[in-house]
Amino acid sequence: MTKNEGIGDYVARRIREQRTGYGKTGLSQEALAKMVDVATNTISRWETGTYEPTLEDLEKLSRVLGISILEFFPKVSRENERGQKVDALLRAAEGLHESDLDELRSWAEFRRARQIYKSRKKGQRSH
Repeated sequence: MTKNEGIGDYVARRIREQRTGYGKTGLSQEALAKMVDVATNTISRWETGTYEPTLEDLEKLSRVLGISILEFFPKVSRENERGQKVDALLRAAEGLHESDLDELRSWAEFRRARQIYKSRKKGQRSH
């Protein structure tokens, strides 16, 4: 995220980057719109920041593009913080089947994205 870029601008830029960088040739806005079942102008408005996608929209985009939902948000530095709860979660997940691990990861990413999304909304209201 650049110094003068707000979270909404960052999300808009990341949607555009993920769309244009998809596969070998990227996707058109029209193709992506069909894949996520929205109007083409909705993709355009998300990419310009005219409209803000909901968290559910971002989840749909992440699944269609085959990426983590967290790719749409700035990375948070945590200096190797791994508390007891995270360690316990890792131990519990250790014996799970691969498909269960994928689902657990997706769920955790969605929850983290929701936390970022909600904190962004709170920050906008206070200005």
